Amino acid sequence: MCIRDRFKASLRKSPVAKNVNFDFLASLTEGFSGADLNEVCQIAAKAAVREAIDAEEKRKALAKEAEEAMEVDEDPVPVITREHFEEAMSTARRSVTNIDLNKFSEFSKKFDPAYARGGGSVKTKKLNWPEEPKSSKMEKDDEADIYS
Repeated sequence: MCIRDRFKASLRKSPVAKNVNFDFLASLTEGFSGADLNEVCQIAAKAAVREAIDAEEKRKALAKEAEEAMEVDEDPVPVITREHFEEAMSTARRSVTNIDLNKFSEFSKKFDPAYARGGGSVKTKKLNWPEEPKSSKMEKDDEADIYS
């Protein structure tokens, strides 16, 4: 799964502004782990929620000053915007270093059965499946009502 797809998966239930470029975010987060990317998404989403709460509090304060109920039909912050991702990226960091990644790679080569065979990838075994049986009496019995 590429980084862009990990962003989309983390945000699949969250509304994101159409001008947020996931390919650009992916280029900024090269080398980030899945958990790191998820943290960026959570921080951006929380920033949007904070902004929505602040906007709602301001609306209520204005309504109280005017001593009338203000009708609001739409969410003041309906989507996660570029600004929310900018806030998230200001604290973003990689949690896994290149040294750690190299250690993991060496460990995998040494202990992973796929690498031990020398292929580097899992090879599937071809199974000799039996021929499909022709219609049998048992299948006809299976179709009968079991309660009759």
